[in-house]
Amino acid sequence: MRNERNTIWKIVRGLNDAESNGGLWLPNIQRPFVWSEEQIEKLFDSIMREYPISTLLVWRTREKVKHRKFITDWKDSLKVSDAYVMENADAKGMVLDGQQRLQSLIIGLAGSYNGKELHFDVLSGAKASPEDIRYRFRFLPAASAQWPWVKFKDVLKDMSRGRKLAMEVAQDVCAAGPAGLSDDDAKRVQKNIARAQHEFISDENISYQLLDGVDDPDAYTTEDVVEIFIRANSGGTKLGKSDLLFSLLASEWALADEEMEELLEELNRTGYGFDRDFVLKSCLVMLGQGAKYEVTKFRKPEVREAFVKNWTELSDAIKAVRDFLHGKTFLKSDKAVPSYLGLIPLIYLRYTYPDQWNATTGREDYVLRTMLTGAFSGTPDNLIDRCVKSIDERKAFELDEIFHIIRSDGRSLEVTPETIIGTRYGKPQSHLIFNLWYRTFDYEPALEDNLPQQDHIFPQSFLNSQKELNPQTGRSRKMYWADEQHQIANLALLTAKENGFQGKSGELPETWIPKQIKDDSGFLDRHLIPKDPELWKSANFRKFIEARKALILERFKPYLQSSQTVGEDHVVEALA
Repeated sequence: MRNERNTIWKIVRGLNDAESNGGLWLPNIQRPFVWSEEQIEKLFDSIMREYPISTLLVWRTREKVKHRKFITDWKDSLKVSDAYVMENADAKGMVLDGQQRLQSLIIGLAGSYNGKELHFDVLSGAKASPEDIRYRFRFLPAASAQWPWVKFKDVLKDMSRGRKLAMEVAQDVCAAGPAGLSDDDAKRVQKNIARAQHEFISDENISYQLLDGVDDPDAYTTEDVVEIFIRANSGGTKLGKSDLLFSLLASEWALADEEMEELLEELNRTGYGFDRDFVLKSCLVMLGQGAKYEVTKFRKPEVREAFVKNWTELSDAIKAVRDFLHGKTFLKSDKAVPSYLGLIPLIYLRYTYPDQWNATTGREDYVLRTMLTGAFSGTPDNLIDRCVKSIDERKAFELDEIFHIIRSDGRSLEVTPETIIGTRYGKPQSHLIFNLWYRTFDYEPALEDNLPQQDHIFPQSFLNSQKELNPQTGRSRKMYWADEQHQIANLALLTAKENGFQGKSGELPETWIPKQIKDDSGFLDRHLIPKDPELWKSANFRKFIEARKALILERFKPYLQSSQTVGEDHVVEALA
């Protein structure tokens, strides 16, 4: 290993350039680019302030390692697979540490971010505290950028080629500015251009450690490099644990990136938030390795081989449970799902005992109750393993036994009345509660952004218009605040068939409810609406709410917290 230094401009020119000593590339063990516009802008400010850039780590090799190029014109829609290049046995440099910084530099100095190019405020640079921005950079559409914002790569281009001195470029920039530019502003521009030349073109500001596997191929094998990559990244926050574990998998499996990308795209096409971390944990469980994340598991060649060999079946099991969640519950997007970890025992069942999958009863109860109570919150690895052990012992998913295991782990499956009644409009908890509430009926809710639409029984327009006298000030004040308007006792789900309660709009319950029950005898029971017409009147909003709270709590009685202890008969799972 030896230490090297170079200028930022020369390093960026060498990215993706096979003619430049083989060029610098990204091995497939690297995760995707994740930095935001703001992070890139702060990097350029740091460089202008002469803050040091962390040392890069580069592996030079002739091995036919799967690798990809740095992306010049970044778009959020790009896939990792779009950047891969043909493998070859030529000498080349693989960046093991420093991807985010180098990718940011090539975007800022040679490309764009979602169609916007990096601009520099040539009048910035006044002294600022370390935590504040001193040199202002911003990604702007070229058409909307106005002086003193200038395209930064254009400022550097002529200086980098030796065509112009910094003073000449500064004069050009000032000439493009407003007439009558003050001497102080002109000096600020000159100073900033000179500093930009110094930091990006002249000074060797980038240091990197070079692992030379070209002159001595045996010094750094692929396995050695993966281990170095993990150790270099595991001490900080640059990579998550799933990224590090995935790097081990990718070293064995050339198509790991593409396959994972395709799976996540399919899982999340309707708005779910499944991620690589969840997929890897689920696969470990399915392969009999337990739920706990440990690098040693991925170091085992047999585990990595099992991933590759069984990937189709592993991914099919995850997709089947995702389809079940989407098709059998109202939890159709990430906003409605508090945690995905409780799905792993079901995924294990689907993978290991596929014949039992469709015959298993109580799956909906299991998902909804565990999500509602947060039974798999925190670190549930041991709980997942115990559920899996139960499935193996019985060759089946027995709901009562699984619930017993959860309770014996010190986790509650019952909820308090306050949890139900305290739920508000649009919150994730509300989707779970409505799921339990309506799923015993042949009822399909209307969807908006893959979320069941919730409607107010007493309309917001009416409640917002109501005033009362404030006895302390003698002035009128709002009678019903948002918290009271949006409580679950004033909410119901819209139907897909009617897309709302027959277009009730701002009508009061005393007007629109009679229209509904005329053609729908089960309407009141389904929506838990008090049957006394007096309660539907505008003056009785709060009485209506109290009566409906009682009906809601009665519906959720099987789920409410009881004095039951572990070992006693399990509560009835079906709703009353």
